[in-house]
Amino acid sequence: MSAYRWKTFFEDEDRPDKPRRFGVTEMRGPHYTLSQNFLEDIFESMGHFVDGLKFAGGSHSLMPKAYIKEVTSMAHKHNVYVSTGDWAEHLLHKGPSVFKEYIEECKELGFDTIELNVGSLGVPEETLLRLIRLIKSGGLKAKPQFAVKFNKSDIPITGDRAFGAYVVPVPRTSETIEDVDLLIRRAERCLEAGADMIMIDADDVCKYADRVRADIIAKVIGRLGLEKTMFEASNANTSEWFIEQYGPKVNLFVDHSQVMDLECLRGRNLGHNHRSVLGSSYFLF
Repeated sequence: MSAYRWKTFFEDEDRPDKPRRFGVTEMRGPHYTLSQNFLEDIFESMGHFVDGLKFAGGSHSLMPKAYIKEVTSMAHKHNVYVSTGDWAEHLLHKGPSVFKEYIEECKELGFDTIELNVGSLGVPEETLLRLIRLIKSGGLKAKPQFAVKFNKSDIPITGDRAFGAYVVPVPRTSETIEDVDLLIRRAERCLEAGADMIMIDADDVCKYADRVRADIIAKVIGRLGLEKTMFEASNANTSEWFIEQYGPKVNLFVDHSQVMDLECLRGRNLGHNHRSVLGSSYFLF
């Protein structure tokens, strides 16, 4: 029997109970005040709605290892996976052996997922795929994060050329170009290499509800699938747009303060009046 009188997690509701393959809610950890009591309060009150916890902004790199282990252990008790956030790019300049040590350390600390910010990594595609395979061989999940804009020097040169012909390197520039087809092609190759989920950065796609790029989102979901794609929802209005357009089974990354609002939106999409149960103060727009 459900612990909530307004939520059962039956299959005919918005989505099943954890662990979930879709309708995933990943929560940004409050890195400015990541106290165990604060997190425990969140997990005790809303743990059924939280699938993942992300250490945003490389915040785990500044914390004692013993403390990180306590946080990851607490999350696992509530069936919540833990992600590193995008931090690996700061280690790659030290060499591949350091990245392997990072994977082992993440596993030791209790992390389940290593996120790779593709834009910040600035590595060739084959190197990215190799990093994903290293993460998977280390027993962890890999989640590449893509932006829709790429550095101009990263855009493949088109035109006829002989197989194996030398390609003159293009100097790095500060110019960026929007290329959703390149994003999708690289994301597909990451999934083929074993990536578990593709994160889509909110910048230039869905950072503001009144400027959501519905065309890009539809193309990404159409090619990669709803189950393998996660979108960053920067605010409650953006979350509402996603739920209205794609239903409660869309995977979203939100701030810890938006978890309950998002759960209400997932249920409201099926006609459940969660507002009457929680009160209007929980439903902020």
